Amino acid sequence: MTWDQQNPYQQNPYQQNPYQQGYNGYDHGPYAGQQQYAQQPYPQQQQYTDYAYPPAPDQTAPLPLVEPQPEPTPEPTATSAAAPAAAASTAVPTAPGTETTDANDTDASRPKPPARDRYFDTLRAVALIRVVTYHTFGWAWCGMVFPSMGIMFGLAGTLMAKSLERPALKVVKSRLRRLLPPFWFWGFFVVLAMLIHDWMPGWQIVYWIVPLGDPPGNAWGEQAWEILWYLRTYLWFVLLSPALLWIFRKAPIPVLLASLAPILVLNFVWSGPDNRFGSALWDLSTYLFCWILGFAHRDGVLQRMKPALVVVGSLAAVGYGGWYAFSHQADFGTYDLDENPLAQAFWSAGFVMLLMWAKAYFKIDFAWLTRYKKLDRTVTIFNARAVTIYLWHEIALILAVPLIDQMWNVPAFEKWLPLDSQWFMFGVGWILIAVFIVACGWVEDVAAKKKPKLLP
Repeated sequence: MTWDQQNPYQQNPYQQNPYQQGYNGYDHGPYAGQQQYAQQPYPQQQQYTDYAYPPAPDQTAPLPLVEPQPEPTPEPTATSAAAPAAAASTAVPTAPGTETTDANDTDASRPKPPARDRYFDTLRAVALIRVVTYHTFGWAWCGMVFPSMGIMFGLAGTLMAKSLERPALKVVKSRLRRLLPPFWFWGFFVVLAMLIHDWMPGWQIVYWIVPLGDPPGNAWGEQAWEILWYLRTYLWFVLLSPALLWIFRKAPIPVLLASLAPILVLNFVWSGPDNRFGSALWDLSTYLFCWILGFAHRDGVLQRMKPALVVVGSLAAVGYGGWYAFSHQADFGTYDLDENPLAQAFWSAGFVMLLMWAKAYFKIDFAWLTRYKKLDRTVTIFNARAVTIYLWHEIALILAVPLIDQMWNVPAFEKWLPLDSQWFMFGVGWILIAVFIVACGWVEDVAAKKKPKLLP
Protein backbone atom coordinates (compact mmCIF):
# COMPACT_ATOMS: atom_id res chain seq x y z
CA MET A 1 0.00 0.00 0.00
CA THR A 2 1.51 3.30 -1.03
CA TRP A 3 1.76 6.48 1.03
CA ASP A 4 -0.76 8.29 -1.15
CA GLN A 5 -3.25 5.47 -0.63
CA GLN A 6 -2.98 6.00 3.08
CA ASN A 7 -3.98 9.64 2.87
CA PRO A 8 -7.65 10.01 3.78
CA TYR A 9 -7.66 13.74 3.72
CA GLN A 10 -7.60 14.68 0.11
CA GLN A 11 -10.86 16.58 0.10
CA ASN A 12 -11.17 19.97 1.66
CA PRO A 13 -14.49 20.18 3.57
CA TYR A 14 -14.44 23.93 3.45
CA GLN A 15 -15.25 23.98 -0.22
CA GLN A 16 -18.88 23.36 0.74
CA ASN A 17 -19.23 26.49 2.79
CA PRO A 18 -21.07 29.02 0.64
CA TYR A 19 -20.00 32.09 2.53
CA GLN A 20 -16.61 31.11 3.70
CA GLN A 21 -14.62 29.29 1.14
CA GLY A 22 -11.27 28.81 2.74
CA TYR A 23 -12.55 29.41 6.28
CA ASN A 24 -10.49 27.32 8.58
CA GLY A 25 -11.92 26.89 12.02
CA TYR A 26 -9.45 25.54 14.35
CA ASP A 27 -10.46 22.03 14.67
CA HIS A 28 -11.36 21.34 11.13
CA GLY A 29 -9.21 19.44 8.93
CA PRO A 30 -9.03 17.17 6.06
CA TYR A 31 -10.38 14.45 8.27
CA ALA A 32 -13.89 15.83 8.54
CA GLY A 33 -16.49 13.13 8.18
CA GLN A 34 -13.92 10.47 7.49
CA GLN A 35 -13.73 7.13 9.27
CA GLN A 36 -10.18 6.47 8.26
CA TYR A 37 -7.05 7.16 10.15
CA ALA A 38 -7.57 10.66 11.43
CA GLN A 39 -11.01 12.08 11.26
CA GLN A 40 -10.80 15.76 11.59
CA PRO A 41 -13.53 18.05 10.56
CA TYR A 42 -11.48 21.08 11.20
CA PRO A 43 -11.11 22.91 7.93
CA GLN A 44 -8.50 25.07 8.94
CA GLN A 45 -7.13 24.66 10.30
CA GLN A 46 -5.10 26.57 9.47
CA GLN A 47 -4.63 26.45 12.55
CA TYR A 48 -3.47 25.28 12.09
CA THR A 49 -5.23 24.90 13.82
CA ASP A 50 -5.73 24.61 17.65
CA TYR A 51 -0.36 26.65 16.95
CA ALA A 52 -4.06 25.09 19.34
CA TYR A 53 -3.56 28.11 19.68
CA PRO A 54 -0.38 29.13 19.97
CA PRO A 55 0.18 30.68 23.23
CA ALA A 56 1.75 33.87 23.46
CA PRO A 57 5.32 33.07 22.67
CA ASP A 58 6.85 35.25 25.29
CA GLN A 59 4.89 33.63 28.00
CA THR A 60 5.69 30.01 27.43
CA ALA A 61 9.20 29.87 28.81
CA PRO A 62 9.00 28.09 32.18
CA LEU A 63 10.17 29.97 35.23
CA PRO A 64 11.73 28.52 38.38
CA LEU A 65 9.15 27.07 40.71
CA VAL A 66 11.44 27.08 43.75
CA GLU A 67 12.18 30.41 45.30
CA PRO A 68 15.59 31.17 46.80
CA GLN A 69 15.91 30.76 50.53
CA PRO A 70 15.98 34.04 52.48
CA GLU A 71 19.34 35.20 53.70
CA PRO A 72 20.03 34.80 57.45
CA THR A 73 18.94 37.79 59.47
CA PRO A 74 22.02 39.96 60.08
CA GLU A 75 22.97 41.40 63.44
CA PRO A 76 21.40 44.83 64.04
CA THR A 77 23.58 47.60 62.67
CA ALA A 78 23.20 51.25 61.95
CA THR A 79 22.36 50.51 58.37
CA SER A 80 20.15 47.46 58.87
CA ALA A 81 16.99 49.54 58.66
CA ALA A 82 17.73 50.30 55.02
CA ALA A 83 18.04 46.63 54.05
CA PRO A 84 14.41 46.02 53.05
CA ALA A 85 14.41 49.03 50.75
CA ALA A 86 17.70 47.98 49.19
CA ALA A 87 16.44 44.45 48.65
CA ALA A 88 13.29 45.73 46.98
CA SER A 89 15.26 48.00 44.69
CA THR A 90 17.42 45.11 43.47
CA ALA A 91 14.64 42.56 42.95
CA VAL A 92 14.75 40.92 39.55
CA PRO A 93 11.62 41.68 37.50
CA THR A 94 9.56 38.69 36.45
CA ALA A 95 8.51 37.81 32.96
CA PRO A 96 5.19 39.22 31.76
CA GLY A 97 2.22 37.14 32.71
CA THR A 98 3.84 35.46 35.70
CA GLU A 99 3.02 35.81 39.35
CA THR A 100 5.56 35.66 42.14
CA THR A 101 5.55 36.11 45.87
CA ASP A 102 6.75 39.16 47.69
CA ALA A 103 10.51 38.88 48.12
CA ASN A 104 10.21 40.23 51.68
CA ASP A 105 7.59 37.69 52.75
CA THR A 106 9.45 35.09 54.82
CA ASP A 107 6.43 33.76 56.74
CA ALA A 108 6.74 30.02 56.24
CA SER A 109 3.11 29.53 57.25
CA ARG A 110 1.83 31.38 54.19
CA PRO A 111 1.50 29.28 50.99
CA LYS A 112 3.64 30.52 48.17
CA PRO A 113 2.06 30.59 44.71
CA PRO A 114 3.97 29.19 41.73
CA ALA A 115 6.19 31.36 39.59
CA ARG A 116 3.68 31.06 36.74
CA ASP A 117 -0.10 31.15 36.74
CA ARG A 118 -0.74 27.42 36.52
CA TYR A 119 -4.46 27.93 35.82
CA PHE A 120 -3.73 29.47 32.44
CA ASP A 121 -0.89 27.04 31.80
CA THR A 122 -3.20 24.10 32.49
CA LEU A 123 -5.89 25.46 30.19
CA ARG A 124 -3.34 25.78 27.39
CA ALA A 125 -2.06 22.23 27.93
CA VAL A 126 -5.59 20.79 27.92
CA ALA A 127 -6.39 22.79 24.78
CA LEU A 128 -3.45 21.22 22.95
CA ILE A 129 -4.44 17.72 24.06
CA ARG A 130 -7.98 18.36 22.86
CA VAL A 131 -6.64 19.52 19.47
CA VAL A 132 -4.71 16.28 18.95
CA THR A 133 -7.71 14.25 20.13
CA TYR A 134 -10.04 15.98 17.70
CA HIS A 135 -7.67 15.55 14.79
CA THR A 136 -7.39 11.85 15.57
CA PHE A 137 -11.03 10.91 16.15
CA GLY A 138 -12.92 13.79 14.52
CA TRP A 139 -15.57 13.84 17.25
CA ALA A 140 -17.95 16.72 16.50
CA TRP A 141 -18.78 17.22 20.18
CA CYS A 142 -15.15 17.98 21.13
CA GLY A 143 -15.52 21.70 20.39
CA MET A 144 -18.54 21.98 22.67
CA VAL A 145 -16.90 20.20 25.57
CA PHE A 146 -13.75 22.33 25.33
CA PRO A 147 -13.47 25.04 22.62
CA SER A 148 -9.69 24.94 22.40
CA MET A 149 -9.10 27.69 19.89
CA GLY A 150 -11.32 30.22 21.63
CA ILE A 151 -9.53 29.48 24.90
CA MET A 152 -6.08 29.83 23.34
CA PHE A 153 -6.98 33.15 21.72
CA GLY A 154 -8.39 34.37 25.05
CA LEU A 155 -5.19 33.43 26.88
CA ALA A 156 -3.06 35.04 24.19
CA GLY A 157 -5.10 38.25 24.41
CA THR A 158 -4.53 38.42 28.17
CA LEU A 159 -0.78 37.98 27.83
CA MET A 160 -0.64 40.45 24.95
CA ALA A 161 -2.34 43.11 27.08
CA LYS A 162 0.19 42.45 29.82
CA SER A 163 3.11 42.69 27.41
CA LEU A 164 1.85 45.96 25.94
CA GLU A 165 2.75 47.67 29.19
CA ARG A 166 6.08 47.89 27.35
CA PRO A 167 6.60 49.79 24.06
CA ALA A 168 4.28 48.35 21.42
CA LEU A 169 6.90 48.04 18.69
CA LYS A 170 9.21 46.09 20.98
CA VAL A 171 6.39 43.74 21.97
CA VAL A 172 5.33 43.05 18.37
CA LYS A 173 8.93 42.37 17.32
CA SER A 174 9.32 39.99 20.25
CA ARG A 175 6.19 38.07 19.27
CA LEU A 176 7.32 37.79 15.66
CA ARG A 177 10.77 36.62 16.72
CA ARG A 178 9.30 33.87 18.86
CA LEU A 179 6.74 32.74 16.29
CA LEU A 180 8.45 32.85 12.91
CA PRO A 181 11.64 30.75 13.41
CA PRO A 182 9.71 27.64 14.55
CA PHE A 183 7.34 28.19 11.62
CA TRP A 184 10.24 28.52 9.14
CA PHE A 185 11.92 25.40 10.51
CA TRP A 186 8.73 23.36 10.20
CA GLY A 187 7.86 24.91 6.84
CA PHE A 188 11.21 23.97 5.32
CA PHE A 189 10.39 20.27 5.59
CA VAL A 190 6.78 20.68 4.46
CA VAL A 191 7.70 22.80 1.41
CA LEU A 192 10.56 20.47 0.48
CA ALA A 193 8.24 17.45 0.65
CA MET A 194 5.65 19.15 -1.55
CA LEU A 195 8.31 20.14 -4.09
CA ILE A 196 9.42 16.53 -4.27
CA HIS A 197 5.78 15.59 -4.91
CA ASP A 198 5.43 17.81 -7.99
CA TRP A 199 4.34 21.09 -6.40
CA MET A 200 5.07 24.13 -8.59
CA PRO A 201 4.90 27.29 -6.42
CA GLY A 202 4.18 30.80 -7.65
CA TRP A 203 4.79 34.19 -6.09
CA GLN A 204 2.41 33.24 -3.26
CA ILE A 205 5.27 31.28 -1.75
CA VAL A 206 6.10 34.50 0.11
CA TYR A 207 3.34 33.50 2.54
CA TRP A 208 5.68 30.75 3.70
CA ILE A 209 7.96 33.53 4.95
CA VAL A 210 5.39 35.75 6.66
CA PRO A 211 2.01 33.96 6.92
CA LEU A 212 -0.24 37.01 6.70
CA GLY A 213 -2.29 34.90 4.28
CA ASP A 214 -2.79 31.17 3.95
CA PRO A 215 0.45 29.69 2.54
CA PRO A 216 -0.05 27.82 -0.74
CA GLY A 217 0.56 24.13 -1.25
CA ASN A 218 -0.61 21.06 -3.12
CA ALA A 219 -3.15 18.43 -2.16
CA TRP A 220 -0.43 16.00 -1.13
CA GLY A 221 0.65 18.20 1.78
CA GLU A 222 -2.72 19.76 2.61
CA GLN A 223 -3.25 17.80 5.82
CA ALA A 224 -0.01 19.29 7.15
CA TRP A 225 -0.27 22.95 6.12
CA GLU A 226 -3.98 23.58 6.56
CA ILE A 227 -3.52 24.07 10.32
CA LEU A 228 -1.64 27.29 9.60
CA TRP A 229 -4.88 29.29 9.80
CA TYR A 230 -4.21 29.59 13.53
CA LEU A 231 -0.75 31.09 13.07
CA ARG A 232 -2.08 33.48 10.45
CA THR A 233 -4.93 34.62 12.72
CA TYR A 234 -2.64 34.94 15.73
CA LEU A 235 -0.17 36.99 13.72
CA TRP A 236 -2.87 39.42 12.64
CA PHE A 237 -4.12 39.79 16.22
CA VAL A 238 -0.58 40.57 17.37
CA LEU A 239 -0.20 43.29 14.72
CA LEU A 240 -3.62 44.78 15.52
CA SER A 241 -3.37 44.55 19.31
CA PRO A 242 -1.81 47.98 20.04
CA ALA A 243 -4.74 49.68 18.27
CA LEU A 244 -7.34 47.24 19.62
CA LEU A 245 -6.16 47.70 23.21
CA TRP A 246 -6.21 51.49 22.86
CA ILE A 247 -9.79 51.38 21.54
CA PHE A 248 -10.86 48.89 24.20
CA ARG A 249 -9.65 51.06 27.05
CA LYS A 250 -11.70 53.99 25.76
CA ALA A 251 -14.96 52.08 26.34
CA PRO A 252 -14.34 48.53 27.64
CA ILE A 253 -17.85 47.09 27.86
CA PRO A 254 -19.21 48.58 24.59
CA VAL A 255 -16.10 47.48 22.67
CA LEU A 256 -16.30 43.98 24.15
CA LEU A 257 -19.93 43.59 23.08
CA ALA A 258 -19.26 45.16 19.68
CA SER A 259 -16.53 42.61 19.00
CA LEU A 260 -19.28 40.10 18.13
CA ALA A 261 -20.65 42.39 15.41
CA PRO A 262 -18.16 41.43 12.63
CA ILE A 263 -19.14 37.75 12.65
CA LEU A 264 -22.81 38.70 12.53
CA VAL A 265 -22.18 40.96 9.54
CA LEU A 266 -20.23 38.29 7.68
CA ASN A 267 -22.86 35.67 8.41
CA PHE A 268 -26.01 37.65 7.61
CA VAL A 269 -25.05 40.71 5.55
CA TRP A 270 -21.81 40.32 3.57
CA SER A 271 -19.75 37.17 3.30
CA GLY A 272 -16.50 38.95 2.42
CA PRO A 273 -14.20 38.42 -0.57
CA ASP A 274 -13.43 34.93 -1.79
CA ASN A 275 -9.67 35.09 -1.34
CA ARG A 276 -6.97 34.97 1.32
CA PHE A 277 -8.16 38.24 2.82
CA GLY A 278 -11.70 36.91 3.11
CA SER A 279 -10.50 33.74 4.82
CA ALA A 280 -8.47 35.78 7.32
CA LEU A 281 -11.45 38.08 7.91
CA TRP A 282 -13.67 35.15 8.87
CA ASP A 283 -11.18 33.78 11.38
CA LEU A 284 -10.44 37.17 12.91
CA SER A 285 -14.16 37.85 13.30
CA THR A 286 -14.81 34.42 14.81
CA TYR A 287 -12.28 34.83 17.61
CA LEU A 288 -12.22 38.62 18.06
CA PHE A 289 -14.42 38.49 21.15
CA CYS A 290 -12.13 35.94 22.82
CA TRP A 291 -9.06 38.08 22.13
CA ILE A 292 -10.74 41.24 23.48
CA LEU A 293 -11.97 39.18 26.44
CA GLY A 294 -8.31 38.61 27.26
CA PHE A 295 -7.89 42.39 27.45
CA ALA A 296 -10.91 42.60 29.75
CA HIS A 297 -9.46 40.00 32.09
CA ARG A 298 -6.08 41.68 32.22
CA ASP A 299 -7.58 45.12 32.97
CA GLY A 300 -9.91 43.76 35.68
CA VAL A 301 -13.08 44.54 33.75
CA LEU A 302 -14.54 41.06 34.28
CA GLN A 303 -13.76 41.13 37.99
CA ARG A 304 -15.70 44.38 38.39
CA MET A 305 -18.77 43.11 36.58
CA LYS A 306 -21.72 41.77 38.55
CA PRO A 307 -21.57 37.98 38.75
CA ALA A 308 -25.20 37.58 37.71
CA LEU A 309 -24.63 39.67 34.59
CA VAL A 310 -21.56 37.65 33.58
CA VAL A 311 -23.22 34.27 34.15
CA VAL A 312 -26.44 35.18 32.37
CA GLY A 313 -24.57 36.76 29.44
CA SER A 314 -22.23 33.79 29.12
CA LEU A 315 -25.03 31.22 29.20
CA ALA A 316 -26.99 33.25 26.67
CA ALA A 317 -24.02 33.28 24.27
CA VAL A 318 -23.44 29.54 24.72
CA GLY A 319 -27.14 28.87 24.26
CA TYR A 320 -27.33 30.85 21.04
CA GLY A 321 -24.17 29.24 19.67
CA GLY A 322 -25.44 25.76 20.47
CA TRP A 323 -28.89 26.45 19.04
CA TYR A 324 -27.43 27.82 15.81
CA ALA A 325 -25.10 24.83 15.45
CA PHE A 326 -27.86 22.23 15.84
CA SER A 327 -30.51 24.14 13.90
CA HIS A 328 -28.21 24.57 10.86
CA GLN A 329 -26.88 21.03 10.55
CA ALA A 330 -28.46 20.79 7.12
CA ASP A 331 -26.36 23.73 5.92
CA PHE A 332 -23.03 22.42 7.23
CA GLY A 333 -23.64 18.69 7.33
CA THR A 334 -22.79 18.54 11.04
CA TYR A 335 -23.23 20.38 14.32
CA ASP A 336 -19.43 20.62 14.63
CA LEU A 337 -18.56 24.15 15.72
CA ASP A 338 -15.44 24.13 13.58
CA GLU A 339 -17.60 24.02 10.47
CA ASN A 340 -19.90 26.82 11.63
CA PRO A 341 -18.17 30.17 12.29
CA LEU A 342 -21.14 31.93 13.89
CA ALA A 343 -21.88 29.07 16.28
CA GLN A 344 -18.17 28.82 17.09
CA ALA A 345 -17.94 32.54 17.85
CA PHE A 346 -20.85 32.61 20.30
CA TRP A 347 -20.16 29.27 21.97
CA SER A 348 -16.50 30.19 22.50
CA ALA A 349 -17.45 33.69 23.71
CA GLY A 350 -19.69 32.37 26.48
CA PHE A 351 -17.41 29.48 27.44
CA VAL A 352 -14.22 31.54 27.64
CA MET A 353 -15.95 34.36 29.50
CA LEU A 354 -17.01 31.96 32.25
CA LEU A 355 -13.48 30.53 32.52
CA MET A 356 -11.83 33.94 32.77
CA TRP A 357 -14.44 35.44 35.06
CA ALA A 358 -14.13 32.46 37.42
CA LYS A 359 -10.35 32.93 37.41
CA ALA A 360 -10.69 36.58 38.44
CA TYR A 361 -13.66 36.28 40.80
CA PHE A 362 -12.62 33.16 42.71
CA LYS A 363 -8.86 33.88 42.51
CA ILE A 364 -8.11 30.49 40.94
CA ASP A 365 -4.40 29.90 40.38
CA PHE A 366 -3.97 26.08 40.51
CA ALA A 367 -1.05 26.58 42.91
CA TRP A 368 -1.71 23.04 44.17
CA LEU A 369 -0.37 21.71 40.88
CA THR A 370 3.22 22.20 42.03
CA ARG A 371 2.70 19.46 44.65
CA TYR A 372 2.38 16.90 41.84
CA LYS A 373 5.80 17.04 40.27
CA LYS A 374 5.17 14.87 37.22
CA LEU A 375 1.90 16.56 36.35
CA ASP A 376 3.41 19.99 36.90
CA ARG A 377 6.39 19.01 34.75
CA THR A 378 4.05 17.90 31.95
CA VAL A 379 2.18 21.21 32.02
CA THR A 380 5.50 23.05 31.89
CA ILE A 381 6.64 21.12 28.82
CA PHE A 382 3.34 21.66 27.02
CA ASN A 383 3.55 25.41 27.57
CA ALA A 384 7.21 25.75 26.68
CA ARG A 385 6.73 23.66 23.52
CA ALA A 386 3.23 24.78 22.53
CA VAL A 387 4.26 25.96 19.05
CA THR A 388 6.18 22.76 18.38
CA ILE A 389 3.28 20.55 19.48
CA TYR A 390 0.80 22.48 17.40
CA LEU A 391 2.88 22.55 14.22
CA TRP A 392 4.12 18.96 14.30
CA HIS A 393 1.12 17.09 15.68
CA GLU A 394 -0.54 16.68 12.27
CA ILE A 395 2.64 15.28 10.77
CA ALA A 396 2.93 12.91 13.74
CA LEU A 397 -0.58 11.61 13.11
CA ILE A 398 0.12 11.26 9.39
CA LEU A 399 3.35 9.31 10.01
CA ALA A 400 1.53 7.04 12.44
CA VAL A 401 -0.41 5.51 9.52
CA PRO A 402 2.51 3.98 7.55
CA LEU A 403 4.24 3.08 10.81
CA ILE A 404 1.24 1.04 11.95
CA ASP A 405 1.00 -0.50 8.48
CA GLN A 406 4.48 -1.90 8.93
CA MET A 407 3.47 -3.40 12.27
CA TRP A 408 0.97 -5.62 10.46
CA ASN A 409 3.94 -7.43 8.94
CA VAL A 410 5.09 -8.59 12.39
CA PRO A 411 2.98 -11.61 13.44
CA ALA A 412 3.34 -10.88 17.16
CA PHE A 413 2.21 -7.27 16.70
CA GLU A 414 -0.69 -8.35 14.52
CA LYS A 415 -1.86 -10.84 17.14
CA TRP A 416 -1.37 -8.86 20.34
CA LEU A 417 -1.66 -5.17 19.40
CA PRO A 418 -4.92 -3.41 18.46
CA LEU A 419 -3.46 -2.18 15.18
CA ASP A 420 -6.86 -1.35 13.70
CA SER A 421 -7.90 0.84 16.64
CA GLN A 422 -7.85 4.61 16.44
CA TRP A 423 -6.89 4.65 20.11
CA PHE A 424 -3.73 2.79 19.21
CA MET A 425 -3.00 5.33 16.50
CA PHE A 426 -3.67 8.07 19.07
CA GLY A 427 -0.99 6.56 21.34
CA VAL A 428 1.50 6.16 18.49
CA GLY A 429 0.80 9.77 17.49
CA TRP A 430 1.72 11.03 20.95
CA ILE A 431 4.92 9.00 20.92
CA LEU A 432 5.87 10.69 17.65
CA ILE A 433 4.88 14.09 19.05
CA ALA A 434 7.26 13.46 21.95
CA VAL A 435 9.99 12.69 19.43
CA PHE A 436 9.32 15.97 17.64
CA ILE A 437 9.38 17.86 20.96
CA VAL A 438 12.87 16.54 21.65
CA ALA A 439 14.13 16.83 18.06
CA CYS A 440 12.58 20.18 17.08
CA GLY A 441 11.52 21.96 20.27
CA TRP A 442 14.92 23.56 20.74
CA VAL A 443 14.02 25.97 17.91
CA GLU A 444 11.62 27.68 20.32
CA ASP A 445 14.51 28.23 22.73
CA VAL A 446 16.62 29.76 19.97
CA ALA A 447 13.72 32.00 18.94
CA ALA A 448 13.41 33.17 22.54
CA LYS A 449 17.17 33.82 22.74
CA LYS A 450 17.63 31.10 25.32
CA LYS A 451 20.07 28.22 25.55
CA PRO A 452 18.64 25.33 23.50
CA LYS A 453 17.44 22.37 25.56
CA LEU A 454 16.00 19.00 24.61
CA LEU A 455 13.34 19.49 27.29
CA PRO A 456 12.51 22.73 29.09
